[in-house]
Parts: sequence; C-alpha cells; structure tokens
Amino acid sequence: MSTRPNILLITTDQQHFSALGAVNPKIKTPNLDRLCAEGTRFDRAYCCSPVCTPSRASIITGLYPSQHGAWTIGCRLDEDTPTLGSALAAEGYATGLIGKAHFQPLAGDSLEKQPILRDIDFWRDFSGPFYGFDHIELCRNHADESHVGQHYAAWMEDNGLMDWKEYFQPVPGESSSKAPAMAPNAPYWARQDRHWKLPEEMHYTTWIGERSQAFIDSSVARGEPFFLWTSFPDPHPPYTVPEPWASMYDPADMVPGHLTPGEHDRNPPHFAMTQTEAPDFADWHKPFEAHGCASHLYPEEALKQDMATYYGMMSFLDHEVGRILDQLDALGIADNTLIVFTTDHGHFLGHHGLVAKGPFHYEDMLKVPFIVRWPGEVPAGKVNHAMQSLVDLAPTFVTAAGFPKPNDLQGVSQLDVWTGRAESARDFAICENRHNPVHPHVTSYIEARYKISVYRDGVHGELFDLKADPDEVCNLWNDPARSNLKRDMLHNMVQAILQSEPMKTERVAQA
Repeated sequence: MSTRPNILLITTDQQHFSALGAVNPKIKTPNLDRLCAEGTRFDRAYCCSPVCTPSRASIITGLYPSQHGAWTIGCRLDEDTPTLGSALAAEGYATGLIGKAHFQPLAGDSLEKQPILRDIDFWRDFSGPFYGFDHIELCRNHADESHVGQHYAAWMEDNGLMDWKEYFQPVPGESSSKAPAMAPNAPYWARQDRHWKLPEEMHYTTWIGERSQAFIDSSVARGEPFFLWTSFPDPHPPYTVPEPWASMYDPADMVPGHLTPGEHDRNPPHFAMTQTEAPDFADWHKPFEAHGCASHLYPEEALKQDMATYYGMMSFLDHEVGRILDQLDALGIADNTLIVFTTDHGHFLGHHGLVAKGPFHYEDMLKVPFIVRWPGEVPAGKVNHAMQSLVDLAPTFVTAAGFPKPNDLQGVSQLDVWTGRAESARDFAICENRHNPVHPHVTSYIEARYKISVYRDGVHGELFDLKADPDEVCNLWNDPARSNLKRDMLHNMVQAILQSEPMKTERVAQA
C-alpha cells in the first residue's frame, strides 16, 4: 500500500454555507458533522465564481475564470488545459471523477449535451481520460431534469430500471407519462409534487456513493494512491427527492431568509428589479443566459416547501458520505486519506428577497462550507477563520501529495494552514462573475472585514462592512463618510488582482 496520501474531494452543488448540522441545528448531517469533529471547519471559504462551470473549472485548474476561459455556463473548458488530475496522474495517482463534471455546455462541441447524453452505448465504452481524470462516471442532470443520461443511466439499466426515462422530464419532442406536469419555464413552485417517485436506490446520490466506493476499492487493490472527486449534484434545484428524505423536514419548521425593507435602495438597479413582476433584462441575456436576472418574487409557503426539500436532499447525500467514510475505516486507509468537503458556490433561500444565483455577491452566494480532515495532520474539532478559496484546492492537493506547486497557478497552497503550521496563506479572496461581455460582469474582493464589488459597465458597486453589518443590508458604496475606505479597498483589489496573475513564463523556463 502506498504511503503517499489518498485525496478525496467531496462536493455538493449550490449549497448554502448554513446547510450543515454543525452550524445549524435545523438540519441533520451527522456524517459531515463527524468530519467537522475529526477535522477542521474553515468558516471563511469562498468560491471563485458563483456559477457552476467557472467554479468547477477553477477547482481543477487552480486558475480564476478570467484565466482558464470557461467564464460562464455556455463556455467550454479547453481539454488541453493542465489540470490537477493530470498533475497527480503523472505522479502515479489513480484519478477519478464520479458524479457531476459540468466543464462543457449543453450545446455546441460538447460531450455534455443531447443526444450524446443519452447515447448509452457510447458511455458504456467511455470512462476517460477526461480533463486529467483517468476514470470518470458522469451524470449531468439535477434531480429530474431532461439532461439525464451518461454513466448514471447505464447504471440504472444495469440495475433493472429499464424505463428510467419515465422518471425524468422528457427531452423536447419526447413525451413521458410520469414526468411532472409543468409548463415550459415554469417556476419550481408550479411543480405538483416535490416527492420524487424515483426509487431511492436508483437515485444518482446512491449511485455516486456506490461508484465512489468501487473506485476506492479498485485503487486500494492495485496498491495505488488515489485522487477521487466525488461530485454530488444536490441540493441544486429542482427541489425534488425520493422518500424518506422528502418527508424528513416539515415546511412549517423552515425559516427562510427575507428582504429587509429598503435594503436594495442603495444597491445597483438590478437588485431592485428582481423584486418586480416582469423586469426587463432582455439585453443581459445575450449571447448567454444571465442567471438570476429575472423576477425573484416567490410565494412564502412555496419557499418553505423548497427549503424543507433542500434540507432533505442534503441529508440524503450526507448518508452516502457516511457510507464512504465507513469504507475508508474498513479498508484501514482513513488515517492516510486527506478529505476536503465543500461546494461549488452558495445559494439563496429568500435571503435579500432572492431565490436563485445571479450577480448578487452576498455571502450567501460566495461563501461556501469547507471542511478538511486528515487524521494526525489536520487538527481535530477546530474552527479556523483563515481565508480559503476554491482556487487553492489544486495547489494544496499537489503539495499534500509531496510535489512542488506549479508556478503558473493563481491559487496558493493552504497545506500549512490546514495542518496548523501557519495562521494564513492569503488575506483576500476574489470572486468573478461574468455571463456576457458587459451585462452582468462583476468582480468582488473580500478581506477579513470588508467586501467590495465592482461592475464593468458603470459607477455602481457595493461595499459592505462584514463585521458591523454581517447581514449586508447597508451598502456603503455611495456613503461620503466611507470614501477613504472605498478608495483603499479599490486599491487593494487592483493589487490583489495583479499579484494573482499566473507566472506562465516561469513554468516555461523550468520545462
């Protein structure tokens, strides 16, 4: 058995940082709580982009979206881009990705589009390489979306569910007797039933847990250290989940976020537009969809039902995390396995009157849950306030594996911080959010106390004091008394961006 550490990255999709039992008694996540107890929870971790594709691409490249090029959904990460998987595979690691990838769009030159998604014979014969991962088993859908297919669909067939298409929304032009009655582009609350009829044992969460264990078993049997990304698509909407998870939480017990009257008066105009019935964002959706640029008016009771389902989805995947942890114990490799649990970006459940991701750079959207466990290396039962960024995962995993960090990465190694040998590795985080050339295009710079967000197209912006105003209801951007603070934060932001430029010439010189 190799003495080099195994690396297990477990991610969710669109998880609010409070959807964790260790910080929120209303939700049950006993296995993630176990990771917190046996490792360190970092409460100042941030995504690089609050959108799936750019954030996930940053995780595997160590670069910000403006550098790796997959800056929104609809863009494609170049498959020739050096990745974490390729770096570790070159050093003898077995590399695997089980679950959601989302490095490519649902159109154009992509393996993550229809009809390829449902070409089951293709997926039975293809398991990599893919973006540096030698072995992949993928699913592209969230809940019952029509994007279902790939290895997940093949697994359903292998387990006897031959009519699996009947449990998912039909591809345009197809029909389904079991798909939810739902008009095109209807809001989620128009669904008749959040209780998904798909059997629990056929759910992709179960599949991801099972196949992750199979990958670990195979790597250990070969005596190879492994890097595995276990990538759950939940709790991303649509809000639907099988029993018993669908009934686990009572909507009456849910307390969604809310809009503070007048808070958007100081914000850029698009914030207040979301609180109207039919805002005109037509120019913002060209050529790519500007996520969240629509009305966010939403029935309170429906929001509570969504929140209860969201919690059920989290508890379901927590159960599968527990199965994986138990397997590491049974194989005797838990002490030699570095585990990181996080998500690609946050979510809104009524916070600030919002119900979907978009160009709204509140902590709810940018800050992510982040847990590190490595017995004997990472302190147990600690909460650490050191700043983390998802762009740091690639360089940190490389150094944890015992190899030097490439010089052309924008992330920094957090290994000494994780192990308690250093207080911090960075004093800021940067979050980029760009859907189109101009609208919306916003970048945020976050320090320990203050956060500033700057837009490409005008004079609007946001400046928040996260200590005095943790709920971010008082935008200080136009406050004359804070003009010096604003100037200093803008200066710090520019310096941070310049310091984060990748040193590509150094890698060439070392090659």
